[in-house]
Amino acid sequence: MEVLQEKFHNIQDFYKWSLSISDDRVKDWPLMSSPLPTLGFMTAYLTMVKIGPKIMASRPALQLRIPLIIYNLAVMLLNLYIGVELAVVSVRLQYSWFCQPVDYSTNPDEMRIAAALWWYYFSKLVEFTDTLFFILRKKTNQLTFLHIYHHSTMFCLWWIGIKWVAGGSSFLAAMMNSFVHVIMYAYYGLSAFGPSLQKYLWWKKHITCIQLIQFASAGVLGARAIVVGCDFPLWMQYALVQKKLKNSRNGTVRHHGETNGVVANGVASKRFNANGISSQDGQVDKNTSGKKTDKINGEPKSQHSNVRTRAQARREGRSRQDS
Repeated sequence: MEVLQEKFHNIQDFYKWSLSISDDRVKDWPLMSSPLPTLGFMTAYLTMVKIGPKIMASRPALQLRIPLIIYNLAVMLLNLYIGVELAVVSVRLQYSWFCQPVDYSTNPDEMRIAAALWWYYFSKLVEFTDTLFFILRKKTNQLTFLHIYHHSTMFCLWWIGIKWVAGGSSFLAAMMNSFVHVIMYAYYGLSAFGPSLQKYLWWKKHITCIQLIQFASAGVLGARAIVVGCDFPLWMQYALVQKKLKNSRNGTVRHHGETNGVVANGVASKRFNANGISSQDGQVDKNTSGKKTDKINGEPKSQHSNVRTRAQARREGRSRQDS
């Protein structure tokens, strides 16, 4: 019993320490003060996947054409906002696509980056609706392990990302995936109108190629960051690179005809499963990216004087714990 109590206290201490080095800027934002809401939504999602098909078994499938149109176009607009916001602000801040440490300051532009990333995290919650449409339309054959795993884990992974690294190199993963989602959900929404519009949706055949390019570039950049090194949390790099490789091996991009309920004839079909987050962008020393840097103790430092790097935050948190 004492051993269990000791383990419990150790876990509790580790949790408190991890919170001490989290991003103070986001602690009061919706869903960010505690992991419980995110875990609660994920549990509700998995429960829906478990009992939803049973509830619908004795009921007729729903068509839901109007809700599909509204939902898909709304998600498209949300991703367009996220992608444009990240692109515009990252260019203004001269972010490097290879290595960009997190700036934990309250600089207005840095706060815009953090806010856009929070919206990206929130979009993963919204996308649970994809699965709901499958259930209501009785397309249970599309509730594959990969589909369920992808939706549930991405929501949790990005809670962790926003809680500790709401900025820096995280921007590229979210930005790339958001623009891919704009293309995907635009197709889903417009194709729901029926044959009158479907003949004009010429970009359908290019979606798989676009996703393959996203996967490949994200994987290469993320792996490069791990090999070369960057003042950005390696655990985030590893998590996202491994997830991208797992999705590719499991055939995520092969399901290129899948949607959340619409295909060329307006009838429910499989959904594009490949709307996962791209792995973190690879990083190099900022001296090679053209940004001005200085050095402290031989290590590159951002040109922003108010940057508190992740490594510094971790050291400060450990010092507080030891004291």
